[in-house]
Amino acid sequence: MTARIEAIEYTWLDRYQPERRLIRGKLYQYMKRAMDLAIVIISAPFWLIFLGVIWFLIKLDSPGDPVFFVQQRTGKNGRRFGMYKFRTMVTNAEELKQQFAYLNELQWPDFKITNDPRITRVGKFLRKTSLDELPQLFNVIKGEMSLVGPRPTSFSAETYSLWHTERLDVTPGLTGLWQIIGRGSTEFDERLRLDIAYIEKRCIALDLEILFRTVLSVFQQRGAH
Repeated sequence: MTARIEAIEYTWLDRYQPERRLIRGKLYQYMKRAMDLAIVIISAPFWLIFLGVIWFLIKLDSPGDPVFFVQQRTGKNGRRFGMYKFRTMVTNAEELKQQFAYLNELQWPDFKITNDPRITRVGKFLRKTSLDELPQLFNVIKGEMSLVGPRPTSFSAETYSLWHTERLDVTPGLTGLWQIIGRGSTEFDERLRLDIAYIEKRCIALDLEILFRTVLSVFQQRGAH
C-alpha cells in the first residue's frame, strides 16, 4: 500500500505544485467555501430525493429505530462536532465494538471488520455505495466540513502524535485522497501522509479533480469504509 501511495503522490499529484498556485491563503479559503455551497445547493434537488428514499428503506428495514446516526468527530483545530450519517449498524453497535475487537483489521484506534456482523441489510448497500455519507452535506452547509479535505477522525486530537496534528490545520472533508486510492484499507499513518500531501498541494483544481475521482471510485466500488 505504501508503494501505491508514493506512486500516486508523484504522478498525477505532481501536477499540483505550491509555487504554481495563483489563488492561495484567505482567497483560496473563501473560494473553496463558495464552491462547496454552490455545488451542494445546485445539486440539492437530486440528493434530497436520495435522502428521502434512503430514509424510507431504513425505516422499512428496522421500524422504530433511528434513521440517522450522529457521531462525534474531530474537526479543524481539534474541535469536536457531530457528524451526520445514515445509520448502517444495529443501535447497540458501540457496545458490541468491544465484543468484536479481536476481529479488528486495522491499527487501533481505527476499527474495521470485513463483513461486520453489526451492519444491517440496508446498511451493507449504503456502505458499499457510500450513500450513508450523504447527510454530511448538512455538515458542509454548516461549515463544519468541506467537500474535500482530510476525513475527520472519531478519536480526539489528544490521541494524535505531534506530526499527525498538521491535518487539523484545515477543515475536514466529505472525501479526500485516501478515499480514491484505497479508502478503508489504508492505515491511519498512511492516510496522514496523504492528508499532508493534500494540504501542501491544495488548490481549487485539485479539489475538483478529487471530487471527480471520488465519483469514479464510488461507481467502480473501490475500497470500503
